Amino acid sequence: MRSMCRGRIGRAGARWLQLAAVILLLAAQGAGRAGAQEVVVKDCPAPPPTLSERINAWVAPVTNAVSAVIFTEIPIPFLEPQPELTGEIRVKPDRLADGDRLTVRFGRERLVLEYDADGRVCTGTKPLPANARSLVIADTIAADLKDRFSAQLAAVTVIPEDGQVRIALTARKGTKPELAVEGAGFAVSAFTDGTVGMPLIVLWLIAGALFFTLRMGFINIRAFRHAIDVARGLYDDPKDPGEVTHFQALTAALSGTVGLGNIAGVAIAISIGGPGATFWMIMAGLFGMSSKFVECTLGVKYREIDENGVVSGGPMYYLQKALALRSAALGRLGRVLAVVFALLMVGAAFGAGNMFQVNQSTAQIVNVIFPALFGPESALNKMPWLVGLLYAVLIGLVVIGGIRAIARVTERLVPLMAFIYLAAAIVILIAHVEAIPDAFAQIVSGAFAPEGVLGGFFGVLIQGIRRASFSNEAGVGSAAIAHSAVKTTEPVSEGMVALLEPFVDTVVICTMSALVIIVTGMYQTAEAADGIALTSAAFESVLPWFPYVLSIAVLMFAYSTSLTYYYYGERAFLFLVGPDRRKAQMGYKIAYLLVLIVGSSMQLTAVMDFADAMLLAMAFPNMIGLYILSGEVRRDLDSYWSRLKANIIRPYVGDEARETA
Repeated sequence: MRSMCRGRIGRAGARWLQLAAVILLLAAQGAGRAGAQEVVVKDCPAPPPTLSERINAWVAPVTNAVSAVIFTEIPIPFLEPQPELTGEIRVKPDRLADGDRLTVRFGRERLVLEYDADGRVCTGTKPLPANARSLVIADTIAADLKDRFSAQLAAVTVIPEDGQVRIALTARKGTKPELAVEGAGFAVSAFTDGTVGMPLIVLWLIAGALFFTLRMGFINIRAFRHAIDVARGLYDDPKDPGEVTHFQALTAALSGTVGLGNIAGVAIAISIGGPGATFWMIMAGLFGMSSKFVECTLGVKYREIDENGVVSGGPMYYLQKALALRSAALGRLGRVLAVVFALLMVGAAFGAGNMFQVNQSTAQIVNVIFPALFGPESALNKMPWLVGLLYAVLIGLVVIGGIRAIARVTERLVPLMAFIYLAAAIVILIAHVEAIPDAFAQIVSGAFAPEGVLGGFFGVLIQGIRRASFSNEAGVGSAAIAHSAVKTTEPVSEGMVALLEPFVDTVVICTMSALVIIVTGMYQTAEAADGIALTSAAFESVLPWFPYVLSIAVLMFAYSTSLTYYYYGERAFLFLVGPDRRKAQMGYKIAYLLVLIVGSSMQLTAVMDFADAMLLAMAFPNMIGLYILSGEVRRDLDSYWSRLKANIIRPYVGDEARETA
């Protein structure tokens, strides 16, 4: 009887058992949807690449090749490397947003993980619970890394912390690991063997700054007071050849350097190198003043002025003309260096001065200003191209007038934006006045005895010098183009005005930013990727409305930078094609304005990285010429200084006053 029952169940009841199992499975899935651990079983296919991603992929190999040269790191010989490489991934649940992406690469093998709007992290094979927390996400990421890179990774450790989860990675030597993120939900610390290196471009710039400081007899210190007098206009003669006053030339050049580097760059340096990075940032700024003096003196001395009074100057001209006066061989070298510099300058103008600036401005308007004015659901929030169009119109209205119109705008805009930013910084410092002495103590002690900084003393030294070099661009040569337009017959006088530029940019504004970040304590929990958000949070801790003011300041910084770099690129372009090519000049102008519209709505990261690389690469041809011509500049300086002491060079008092005297 029992065997008969079993037979009937085996023959006729199998289907009923299968149906019951399906019902139970569906019920379990329904309960999972109501509970806390629903598992989504569908695939996580990668979306098709956007136009921006396609362009980035096309430009990336060139960017990597250029960056590999100028950012080659010279190792510090005193630091012993570790036997293995260590890196870190951090998951921040309160910052995760749709599309945040983490990429882990070992040589040609790559794993991409993307956070989706439904709460999953897609690796292409393993979706996560829809309401996954950071620890669950971290566990899944760690498991995926172990599965995919078992031969390359020696250890993967998940470490929960307040507000984030760390994934510590240990890789074997020779595996070439790389970590990259997009978005604020993931953060990484690059793999390292415990040693730090000085990027070649930074070493090139700081070595030049030290050399010129010694070669010019510490001109950055002994000419400081006279430089202020010249910038104030005490020596301005309106009949001198040129297009702008000393002060206008200074503000035009400052508008190209004072900007996001002073806001975001300082935050990055302190988040990586600690407060001590500020000390070395200041020192690099002080020495960089001498590099500015040399290049801008030469820019004025070898400039060209056409029959309409339009000035063309900068490294392109003194590299070609001054070296040709030395010998035929140096003349050929000078022509090559001049053309290379001009090509790099045009590329940097479109990227660093154009696309990057409008992209950052658009992000501030769309994310902060539009939602505040029109609401978070406004259609304007999805129309970045409209911001780019307006930006292009405002730029176009000014650049039509050339350097004179640009200078008229920057001489008002630069002091205004600097005043707004510094006034807010002073308010923050007054609110934390009791913490200022300790902040300076941290800056000094952290410069020589840092704690918890990769590479120790050398690590903090490199971070400070690196950010200062990128911020003030001393030795890059771009500022010499703006200073060449000054009204003067004394090239050395404009070189002295130019040395104020790194002082204002790095020593004053960067130091104020650093103090605000230190006294508010924001740097202690900061990520290197936070950048401008870190500075904004530091100000917001005392002034809740400051993010709106910062948005306006960023817009003014970006706008003035775009104006100045338009002029830089135009001068370099006309050097390449010829000064009388009016149609070519108009073509450059139209192209510059069109790229503003494109850059406002496309994240062309590889293009902008390439432009940044070209901007810094300009230092190589420029500094070669500066080294060769440094003796000539020293002789001109000695002549100027002796005539100044003898009262032959004296403040301008007007023709009538002179005749009366």
